[in-house]
Amino acid sequence: MALMSAFTSFNLPVKNVAQSKAFFTGLGFDLNPQFPDNENSAAIIIGDNLQVMLINQAFFTTLTEREIVDTSKYAQMTIALAFESREKVDEIVNTALSLGGKLHAEPEDHGIMYHWGFVDLDGHLWAINYMNMGAAQG
Repeated sequence: MALMSAFTSFNLPVKNVAQSKAFFTGLGFDLNPQFPDNENSAAIIIGDNLQVMLINQAFFTTLTEREIVDTSKYAQMTIALAFESREKVDEIVNTALSLGGKLHAEPEDHGIMYHWGFVDLDGHLWAINYMNMGAAQG
């Protein structure tokens, strides 16, 4: 089966859409003007075919019968993104920390991969990576 190019959007419940929107746009991501931007939700473009929908927790509960994960106790997933350089990884994590995010992991350099992580304002885990393809090819 051939892989298809797909647009991916994932929904994150947030306590305050305006604060989360300011956090992610502060990291350098853009709002998607094709989606509603209001007190219930905002769409943040993360990459060419990727966006995150920031959805107010109260509204999120109308979309599912399941409970929202308490991110202060549980990790539901880690959102991993790869960028073009170590410097970009450092820039994103340092900016996240300056905007109120928390450190998730210390930087790790594995030669082929450089990794650092943060926790956003709502406790979601983000792994920010750089893959050194030259080292991978060896």
